[in-house]
Amino acid sequence: MSSVRPLVQVPAVIGHRGASGYRPENTLAAYELAARLGADRIEPDLVPTRDGALVLRHESEITHSTDVATRPDLASRRTSRLVEGKVVTGWFTEDLDLAELRSLRAVEPRPGLRPGTTVYDGLYQVPTFAELLELAASLRAELGRHIVVTAEVKDPERYAADGFDVAAMVLAELDRLGLDAADAPVALQCFQPGFLRRVRAEGTRVPLVQLVEGDDAGRAACTPWGLREVSTYAQVLAPAKDMVLPVGSDGSLGPATPLVEDAHRAGLAVHVWTLRNENAFLPPALRVVGSDAAPGRALAEHLAFLEAGVDGIFTDHPDTGLEARRLWSTGQLVPGARRGGSPAATRLAG
Repeated sequence: MSSVRPLVQVPAVIGHRGASGYRPENTLAAYELAARLGADRIEPDLVPTRDGALVLRHESEITHSTDVATRPDLASRRTSRLVEGKVVTGWFTEDLDLAELRSLRAVEPRPGLRPGTTVYDGLYQVPTFAELLELAASLRAELGRHIVVTAEVKDPERYAADGFDVAAMVLAELDRLGLDAADAPVALQCFQPGFLRRVRAEGTRVPLVQLVEGDDAGRAACTPWGLREVSTYAQVLAPAKDMVLPVGSDGSLGPATPLVEDAHRAGLAVHVWTLRNENAFLPPALRVVGSDAAPGRALAEHLAFLEAGVDGIFTDHPDTGLEARRLWSTGQLVPGARRGGSPAATRLAG
């Protein structure tokens, strides 16, 4: 087992797009459920509308996350845009104003993998960033817990080309709500270092999170030199999960890479993304017999990342993350918790 320990006393469970394994993602219902399940942090994605509002969608193309395709009055808004080097056709938030977005209803974007969540299709509006911040404040007061909103700013460089200054929009919203403070229950994260450097240079005091994936830029950021650079403007590194525990040729989780230890040495906490319960998202050795939608041995995966010393886990299923943290912290014997899905019981580091 790894000898690396988290920088924090208790690793955070982060509700990824809310409790998105149980409610349509990026809805207030998903975030409220995540908080009530016990998540320490909730993570929305921010995209702009045509009239300059910030709304919560995983990407600005909303064909699969709303009922926009059923709206004849919005049919003319369907268009094609270049997104991350690919032509994408559909409806985009930046072509709709807030009133039009508010007239839509959210749906489950992965109905084949999450058929149970489709029962909630059509019930919830597309919320604004401000509405989520207000909900989080209400839940903190009701539940008596410190619930942090860790907001991901999506692709600000692309929106800048269309005339949207997303950085200015985000900072203005935090300032308006009195949340631009080092101890505010808010953090900002982004894949683009330029965005994070800019908001830090412009004086934002909220914690910043550098998201990275396993491409050339991400690997460069995760070298010892790159991590020192990240630490000059951010407090947290958020890598893709395979960068911490790669999957071996046999389909099991292999030994931990040095990334967590290197990041800690640079003074950075590590929040890994994204853990999910369904077979489709698990390493082959942790899948069970059944469809891609069947819940596999996700508890073992959550435990493995806690064992690897991460400071937080993004999860679509906060209850799984919380149970994993409870078991990890108490050092209980857990059948099959060893990495790679061995059926033997493993005593977890406490």
